[in-house]
Amino acid sequence: QVQLLESGGGSVQAGGSLRLSCAASRYYTNSGWMGWFRQAPGKEREGVASIRLALGSTYYADSVKGRFTIYRENTNTLYLQMNSLKPEDTAMYYCAAAPFLSTTDVRRVFGADSYNYWGQGTQVTVSS
Repeated sequence: QVQLLESGGGSVQAGGSLRLSCAASRYYTNSGWMGWFRQAPGKEREGVASIRLALGSTYYADSVKGRFTIYRENTNTLYLQMNSLKPEDTAMYYCAAAPFLSTTDVRRVFGADSYNYWGQGTQVTVSS
């Protein structure tokens, strides 16, 4: 069982930056995908960015391309660097892991059902 713990959320003004961190509870395999999802009140959970661990390839939602960067510095920590934040980025952000996911189909990579492990979330609030 892998536990994921997010941190780094907070409140910023539009145009600001935040970096989210996701720490795994133990050594984490280098297989599959890890990703960041977000959910705003009254909306469905959506994929924001995902990284294929073995190859480093990444997918981004169109709404965050050019502003967000997902990366991994070691086997246990995943990051999401968020720049040029907008009020519409306000949401609870979740880290997730899919160690058994081998597809490159973006619909599955960004599908919440593909992920086995989830963190508790960290709130990001962007004011205008």
